[in-house]
Amino acid sequence: MSPLPAWLSDLPIGTGLDYASVLVFALTGALVASRQQLDLVGFIFIAALTAVGGGTLRDLLLGRDMVFWVGDPNFVVIAAGAAVVVFFTAHLLESRYRALLWLDACALAIAVPAGVAITMKLGHGPVIVLIMGVVTGSFGGLMRDVVCNEVPLMLKQGELYLSCAFAGAASALIASGLGVDRFTALLICAATTFVLRAGSLRFGWTLPVYKPRPPRNF
Repeated sequence: MSPLPAWLSDLPIGTGLDYASVLVFALTGALVASRQQLDLVGFIFIAALTAVGGGTLRDLLLGRDMVFWVGDPNFVVIAAGAAVVVFFTAHLLESRYRALLWLDACALAIAVPAGVAITMKLGHGPVIVLIMGVVTGSFGGLMRDVVCNEVPLMLKQGELYLSCAFAGAASALIASGLGVDRFTALLICAATTFVLRAGSLRFGWTLPVYKPRPPRNF
């Protein structure tokens, strides 16, 4: 007998990943709300926005029959529940910002393969799979940070973020192209995304940034 409830064990991979990413992204949204000292309703709003933002944009761009959380409101319930928990427990954390960074890294590593899995299942080609992996992983956090007037994590100079999502989605495509099964390819995607993001946070891994130079006079 499966140790999971029947409704959970029967979920498609993409939907299961959506559930996990909604939960973790909701926690990050609630932590940002705590830094902004919002009330409980504000916590729920920011948590839900963060949790479903990337997946909503993905579904709209892909033209799915129904946006995932409209078809299954349990996603919003999970986000609201996470917000309530953080509202009453955030003060116990030694550093809410550090917790935010690492939870966001985990959420990114779940949401990117979620976007990849759903886009692959719909039969789209590699370019769209790459884009939807990045969109699903990044845009909920972007909405969270913009609404809360914080510098978006995905645009912070000297940190890997979008490149982690891109590399993760690309690794899933490469693995699939080499004949690896779908589940293993998604695990590779998640691992690649998390290792790169964690390396940026822990060891300061970066990509070269643009440095302005004086214009040439001809």
